[in-house]
Amino acid sequence: MAPNTQIEKKTRFEVSPLKHDFQQIDWDEQLQSDWGEILQLAINEDLAHAGDLTTAALVPEDAPGRAAIVARQSGVIAGLAGVPAILAAIDHRLHLNPKIDDGHAVEPGDTVAVLEGPARGILMAERLTLNLLGRMSGIATLTRRYVEATSGTNARIYDTRKTTPGWRRLEKYAVRCGGGYNHRTGLFEAVLIKDNHLALGATVPGAARFTPAEAVERTRQYAVEHGLATSGKSTIVEIEVDTLEQLDEVLPAAPDIVLLDNMSTDELRAAVSRRNAVNPEIDLEASGGVNLDTVAAIARTGVDRISVGALTHSAVCLDLGLDWL
Repeated sequence: MAPNTQIEKKTRFEVSPLKHDFQQIDWDEQLQSDWGEILQLAINEDLAHAGDLTTAALVPEDAPGRAAIVARQSGVIAGLAGVPAILAAIDHRLHLNPKIDDGHAVEPGDTVAVLEGPARGILMAERLTLNLLGRMSGIATLTRRYVEATSGTNARIYDTRKTTPGWRRLEKYAVRCGGGYNHRTGLFEAVLIKDNHLALGATVPGAARFTPAEAVERTRQYAVEHGLATSGKSTIVEIEVDTLEQLDEVLPAAPDIVLLDNMSTDELRAAVSRRNAVNPEIDLEASGGVNLDTVAAIARTGVDRISVGALTHSAVCLDLGLDWL
């Protein structure tokens, strides 16, 4: 299926969790704190101790300014919630007047927001603001295309931990703005038994060796022994399998989610049928080989989730600009 070049003109999709689901990221105090730390680094690298030499030389200190952030291409906006912190850090007299909300689709020429205040401050905040919005809006835009490509199916699009170091919560928030869902935020949030966990016992002397089913049972036991819970729920246990035979072995152990790694669409359909016959409460997640040309066919197999690393590691910044008014 060819990539859809049109972006549906709607605000952020409402994201309701599944029975077995991870924390869904909103712009809250924790995310604001993350952004504050990144922002300080960004200001240091752009202004250092000398400030904006060009603006100081050419723009009168008392000159007022008013400028619009304008979309140069179609896409979905994310990151507006972080702009006020930029303005406050540069000059407390700067004001943001957003024209849309995060999650809203835009076309070329649309005004995203208006900045007002000292002209010097607007110029110093320009690149920081456009970098934030461009990066996060690029992720939201790509996510929306995946979501639209799977429209009409029950499959949900999930992100991964393949994120920019330090930016994870920001990028996962952008995925939500695009209508996607957040997989686990970090290793601390849930159990995900991958092939390297199981292969370790066969290659490293002294390491415990588990079958997939034994690994599920062991991690559940560990969670109970250590009183682990997420938002009052039992710790989610997910396991990766590469073959239908491994799936058959692990289904009786009743993991919450089984990740089907790099399976063909025929194998995915067979996996759904086998899951339904044994335990329909187990969610199936497809991963590997997912792109805009393949995602629709994968979704039609009946899997519940499709995880896509490209949402965060391959998104291109959305082109936005600043125009004086």
